[in-house]
Amino acid sequence: MRIITGRYKGRHFEIPRSFKARPTTDFAKENIFNVLTGYIDFEDATALDLFSGTGSIALELVSRGCQQVISVEQDRDHHRFIQDCLKKLDTTACVALRGDVFRFLKSCRQQFDFIFADPPYALKELPQIPGLVLGGHLLRGDGIFVFEHGKDHDFSQHPCFVEHRQYGSVNFTLFRATSGE
Repeated sequence: MRIITGRYKGRHFEIPRSFKARPTTDFAKENIFNVLTGYIDFEDATALDLFSGTGSIALELVSRGCQQVISVEQDRDHHRFIQDCLKKLDTTACVALRGDVFRFLKSCRQQFDFIFADPPYALKELPQIPGLVLGGHLLRGDGIFVFEHGKDHDFSQHPCFVEHRQYGSVNFTLFRATSGE
């Protein structure tokens, strides 16, 4: 796993073979971040990375200058790996929380400029996640929510839908908070 650009550009982290999480591929990550530069300035933004897995997205957000990143991951080993990566970068811009994303979404009162969620593609609650994120008033103003999912889901009818991108087997749906959200 590598950081694509920013302060920590080119840094590599070896993911243990025992991990169940699949990091977003470098190809897909680079392409979606290229798209996102037209929507958001990451410098000094606040960001939330849900279902963090290996922490690839959280690390990329820190590298791109986010003021604060909160990473939420339930798996103990994955959480520890994310913490170790953050220590190696010697950064305090990211807080790695270990916990259930759904409980976090119910209790979180903070707002973010950017939210990324990459749940397991087979998660039965996957179709409900955009509604939980966007209905929970977690996005600030015109904030952007990127949802990574498999090909079997279509969120184009959601009122906050912006666009869909596909890179190989990786699908991203972008949503924008509206002032009324």
